[in-house]
Amino acid sequence: MAQLSELSGFSERQLQRLFAHYVGVSPKWVIARYRLHEALALLQSGEARPGTELALKLGYFDQAHFIRDFTRMIGLAPAKYVQTHTDGQ
Repeated sequence: MAQLSELSGFSERQLQRLFAHYVGVSPKWVIARYRLHEALALLQSGEARPGTELALKLGYFDQAHFIRDFTRMIGLAPAKYVQTHTDGQ
């Protein structure tokens, strides 16, 4: 957001309002959604395991934040998701 703000001349808050107005959700929500789609793809393909390394790869500050977002949007913790959705692959 800081880079876009600098390039556009709009404040970060103005950009957030414009984004929410035209897209219908906040930029933060879109980024979180993208990260979780990426997490699902990596977990389903077996390219990654749930843990700190995956959280950091996806841009999270720590594993706890990743687990909280993942659980809120998917309904299961990452380790439980892998256990129930990737057995037999």
